[in-house]
Amino acid sequence: MSDKACGSCSTASDCQSRSKEQEKNRKLAHSLSRIKHKVVVLSGKGGVGKSSVAANVAAELSLSGCRVGLVDVDVHGPSIPRLFGLEDSRPVTRDQKLVPAMWNGQLLVMSLGFLLQSKEDSVIWRGPVKMGLIRQFLEDVDWGDLDYLIVDCPPGTGDEPLSVVQLLGHEAHALIVTSPQDVAVDDVRRSVNFCRHTGNQVLGIVENMSGFVCPRCGEEAHIFSSGGGQKLAQEMQVPFLGGIPLDPDMVKAADEGMPFIARQAESPALSALQKILEPIKQLQGQKDFFQDQLSNLQASPSNTPDSVRPQNGAVKIAIPLAQGRLCQHFGHCELFALFSVNTEDKTILHQEQLTPPPHEPGVLPNWLAEKEAGLVIAGGMGSRAQDLLREKGIRIITGAPEGTAEEIVKSWLDGNLVTGQNACDH
Repeated sequence: MSDKACGSCSTASDCQSRSKEQEKNRKLAHSLSRIKHKVVVLSGKGGVGKSSVAANVAAELSLSGCRVGLVDVDVHGPSIPRLFGLEDSRPVTRDQKLVPAMWNGQLLVMSLGFLLQSKEDSVIWRGPVKMGLIRQFLEDVDWGDLDYLIVDCPPGTGDEPLSVVQLLGHEAHALIVTSPQDVAVDDVRRSVNFCRHTGNQVLGIVENMSGFVCPRCGEEAHIFSSGGGQKLAQEMQVPFLGGIPLDPDMVKAADEGMPFIARQAESPALSALQKILEPIKQLQGQKDFFQDQLSNLQASPSNTPDSVRPQNGAVKIAIPLAQGRLCQHFGHCELFALFSVNTEDKTILHQEQLTPPPHEPGVLPNWLAEKEAGLVIAGGMGSRAQDLLREKGIRIITGAPEGTAEEIVKSWLDGNLVTGQNACDH
């Protein structure tokens, strides 16, 4: 006979597991709340110099006076320690948290490379173990208060990048790196679509290895062709941040463990890096992009009574429900809870529960648009439903934890909503 716990848990063990998970989520939310801006550096293709870009971005931000954290989540090929000359660093534990390595007093660095016994050790891990490590780097590392957290992801759109954006949430921005060749551009196109599916804003595309400037005559040669990154940016309608030419001094700096941008030597590559940093530095002092977009949603004319219709500075949130709690499968819900909330003072203005129409393809997105929903928070949602909702101008959060609709909305308003994997991503 099982020990009964409470209405939401069938046994005492279920209740304990739920309590532990909630405590972990609170710890993660607290750590992330101390970080002003999160930038994830992505590339669909390996060998394009993504880690070099991430290292130089982090170094320049720290040299400009910002408090910066740099996380290397490339489990199988951690290169950030070498780029900063920190290969021999070993993190210590303080107050049950890992203390990251320090570079120049303003930049904190964490990498699996610090935890390996030997530089030659190979890491043979599957997805869940990788996600556990990434979560530990965000939750159990003593980052303190940061202006920026830069995350260097491995190439592709697999476990590591997905885990990063799910843990950081929609407020994380993406910087996407490519090289000019068509074979690289084709793969990087997938990175842009990846960000669109996860709901993360793309700051822009960087074309690395964009030509070679001869140090003797100054003539530029396009060894790998050129213009692929700019064409991709135009095609995908995202900003193009510029091209970084090949520079022998940049290679030398990496080998010597000193970020190239820290040398302050005038060169086309240095100028390109400084231009790329402009949109990242502009994040300082701005509102979170996602919250800002939601705060400025305007209600369209409808038959909704004035007392219910979202006013300026408000948004209507839709939560799919089954048996009174968040439904993990968007298309299988019994009811929708609709909340009109004010994102400025974090209050719930109005709430109601409505029975949706029969679940046929395309019906729910149209119905939610008619109800003036600006955001859907779900446990799981298929890619087609996500595309249809975005076409209606409705934002999406997937991977929300189980709970009542009011608990989820309040967590989102307080900035404490921690999401996991999309429970229904087919």
